Amino acid sequence: MHSMTGENNGVQPPFWLLAELTYRCPLHCVFCYNPVEYNGVGSELTTKQWLTVLEEARALGAVQLGLSGGEPLVRDDLEIIVEHARKLGFYTNLLTSGVGLTEKRLTDLKHAGLDHIQLSFQDSTRELNDFLSSTKTFELKRKVAKMIKDHGYPMVLNCVLHRLNLPHIGQIIDMAVEMKADYLELANTQYYGWALKNRAALLPTAEQLKEAEATVQKKRAELGGACQMLFVVPDYFETRPKPCMNGWGSIFLVVAADGAALPCHAARELPGLTFPNVATDGIEHIWYESQAFNAYRGTDWMKEPCRSCDERHKDFGGCRCQAYLLTGDAANADPVCSLSPHHDVITQAVQNAQKPAVRKQVINFRSNPSSNPKA
Repeated sequence: MHSMTGENNGVQPPFWLLAELTYRCPLHCVFCYNPVEYNGVGSELTTKQWLTVLEEARALGAVQLGLSGGEPLVRDDLEIIVEHARKLGFYTNLLTSGVGLTEKRLTDLKHAGLDHIQLSFQDSTRELNDFLSSTKTFELKRKVAKMIKDHGYPMVLNCVLHRLNLPHIGQIIDMAVEMKADYLELANTQYYGWALKNRAALLPTAEQLKEAEATVQKKRAELGGACQMLFVVPDYFETRPKPCMNGWGSIFLVVAADGAALPCHAARELPGLTFPNVATDGIEHIWYESQAFNAYRGTDWMKEPCRSCDERHKDFGGCRCQAYLLTGDAANADPVCSLSPHHDVITQAVQNAQKPAVRKQVINFRSNPSSNPKA
């Protein structure tokens, strides 16, 4: 058994466990971060395997549990997983499209001890909401929002922002207020998975972003504390990178549907790393000993300009996946950083977004894997 001090070279235990219970989903969102290619993704973990993951992660020190996908409600054992997590002492958070959340399931989840539900919308209008997800789900989502509120949960809405819905941000906020939302997360698209595939069509203009931020500030002033709003700027418009996952292998442990243990959602994209699987390796070994989780911990892996940068302990060099996807080398500085020698790939993408021709870009809707239920 490892100690939590020097024996682990200062590595702290994970705080967050994100359980991506399934990649199956009834929606086909154009900005989904799930893998574009499902080839090589194995069978979903069984109920028993997920319960073991929870036990091992909690024993290691994790306290926050996110239940996501895909759509986690596709799993008919969700209530069992929630109940076990609650008994172990996790704070549980369900991230859902709302599809499949009936009165009975909501009652059962409440009884099982689910603490928190985050409901996603694609837009404030039926037309764009249903277009972006390639489903007819807008009215269903409105009903689910009311059900969540009626069952005593804090109303937490999430809307991913991009070129197509940023002009509606005022109406999106109005919709959240009408639904008596306590929190509204306005998260601008981060470009991985399907979002990267659709980047040319989704990346907003600088003017759109400026106007949207001004609208959020105005609405905040009008509403006071009635609805707490979080506005997350797309990092393509920053000059310093985000501290991705608060540092690689620092706080977040992601377990994918097939049991792959990942330091972040998009880590499968990176070549040269062998990601351990919870079906064959224990969580403690994975977190402290695996090659994948140690690959970009700390600062020893850094190249210039990160290695000598005063910000390296604050931003950790930015996002490894973004560095690889845009520069071909995961050890490069995140090209979002203005000090990166590859920063021009970001500025060029932003400049291209200003061109009217981008509005004619083809949109690729998320295709779903074949039904792959728990074994």
